[in-house]
Amino acid sequence: MRAWQYMGKQQPIQLNEVEEPVPGPTQVIIDVLAAGLCHSDVMYMEVGDQAMPFLPMTQGHENAGVITALGSEVTGFKVGDVVGVNSAGVQPPLGMFTPGGFADKLAADYRDLARVPDGLDISLAALATDAGMTSYHAMIKAGGAKKGMKVGVIGFGGLGQIGARAAVLAGAEVHVAEMKEEAWPAAREVGAVSCVKDAAEWVTDPRRGGDFDLVVDYAGFDTTQKAVNAIKRGGKVVQVGLGKQTFTILTTSILGKTIEGSLGGTVADIEEVFDLMLRGEITPGYEEITFDQIGEGLERLKNNQVLGRLVARFGN
Repeated sequence: MRAWQYMGKQQPIQLNEVEEPVPGPTQVIIDVLAAGLCHSDVMYMEVGDQAMPFLPMTQGHENAGVITALGSEVTGFKVGDVVGVNSAGVQPPLGMFTPGGFADKLAADYRDLARVPDGLDISLAALATDAGMTSYHAMIKAGGAKKGMKVGVIGFGGLGQIGARAAVLAGAEVHVAEMKEEAWPAAREVGAVSCVKDAAEWVTDPRRGGDFDLVVDYAGFDTTQKAVNAIKRGGKVVQVGLGKQTFTILTTSILGKTIEGSLGGTVADIEEVFDLMLRGEITPGYEEITFDQIGEGLERLKNNQVLGRLVARFGN
């Protein structure tokens, strides 16, 4: 079968022919129908030689498809079920520690599967398994966004657009910091009350700090300190974005404040996002590409040339 693999030495992803996976006792085999592309895929290629347990590694951690084979201990699922896969649940993280879904077929633990409801587009289903789950979990479960809160969203990309909408649906007053002004109309469309290019603009007097209850940083470049500055005493920053491997925080700026990292989420989170998407409450912007364009798509992500999310739609 075909698989896009990271070969090592920070080289671009490569399309190879590999053997088809065989399910373990608690695994299913999925014919992948759609796979989302993520900035984390790019980050994995920057650190993969040190972090990945073996090479080459088939990448892709945002996947949906149809079950075609079952392991001996699988319960609750059958051949023909359409599912999305939690990228970092029971099974080690897909695309970094175990082969992912930039391939014709994927082996996944049945406990990491979320049922795709009838009527939900498969590209949206794939997108929901990481961009949806991760952004929703960070905003609603880790951040606790709710009515009456002033919430900042840094980065209105594949994750930020979903996180911002989730906060609006929860009743929060949402403000967006996004350097690409062409994304601002979409931010306002989901309910953001203001947009700025730089989160530093949220703080008019550095001595007093900001008045946000919560800021979720979906970027993770030079943004984390700005997020900390924007929240008030007792406020929280939830860090999601992995734009840079390290960042520096002024010690005095965190006193009386909370910084929490949020990674992934749960199958329940995915299914809640599925439901919101099916009802039209969350309608993220995304661009479909082909399986053969995955390598090119990751280069576009690396060069910051993507609005919303890229989803590879397979020809199965």
